[in-house]
Amino acid sequence: MMTDHDFKRGVVAAYVDGFGRGDAEALADLYAEHATVEDPVGTAPIKGRTAIQAFYRAAVARGIRLELSGEPRTAGDSVAFPFHVHRRHGGQDEIIEVIDIFRFDPEGHIIEMRAYWGPQNIKPKP
Repeated sequence: MMTDHDFKRGVVAAYVDGFGRGDAEALADLYAEHATVEDPVGTAPIKGRTAIQAFYRAAVARGIRLELSGEPRTAGDSVAFPFHVHRRHGGQDEIIEVIDIFRFDPEGHIIEMRAYWGPQNIKPKP
């Protein structure tokens, strides 16, 4: 089944790997055509795969990398996973502690991504 536990964990691994390779196209390909990205939650959602690809292209161009900080948790049509964003911002190396939730369609594409983080989760890299 396209949305079972192992499949969803595999999508999370592909997501982290896509950032590691700087591959915005591979990241966008994980999404359904009319998916949404809300990063962080509370901001205007990015709608559609073309806009999502542009969002990821900008992120990987800034050298953002991800590192899982715990096991993905799956339930129903979704997976939640904690991770650290490693970035350079304002001349300083930072870590952002994030939890993402992906919701999947029956074909196994992400139809919704919501990223939970705020200013309190941004820390200087030790």
